[in-house]
Amino acid sequence: MRGESEYKYPASSRLNVLNLHFSSSSMASDSPTIKEIPSKVVYEDDKVLAFRDINPAAPTHILVIPKVKDGLTGLSKAEERHTEILGHLLYAAKLVAKQEGLDDGFRIVINDGPGAGQTVYHIHVHVLGGRELKWPPG
Repeated sequence: MRGESEYKYPASSRLNVLNLHFSSSSMASDSPTIKEIPSKVVYEDDKVLAFRDINPAAPTHILVIPKVKDGLTGLSKAEERHTEILGHLLYAAKLVAKQEGLDDGFRIVINDGPGAGQTVYHIHVHVLGGRELKWPPG
């Protein structure tokens, strides 16, 4: 496991992972698209990649994505075979929050479907913190 301070992530490798996941063309699309997203990787392990959101909604706003899409475009599309990666996404989110010093608390968000604000049809976890987060959200 690598944290931001010790990680030098080459842009070409980052794009290899991101290109395989991000497609805004259609909910059903599972085909790779090339979309260059400037980002700063803060965490990586063998299953997930975490990077700063380019349009942050909080002082700390990090996205955690699985490295393999495996048809998992949203939580509502999850199947039993996805349980391991879903659990790992949450565990990685906890590690990222700790690494970011979010000791006072943080929020995990998974948007699912257009009514929930999902714009990227590849499951991803938002880790939000660094300020008081109000309830209810949105």
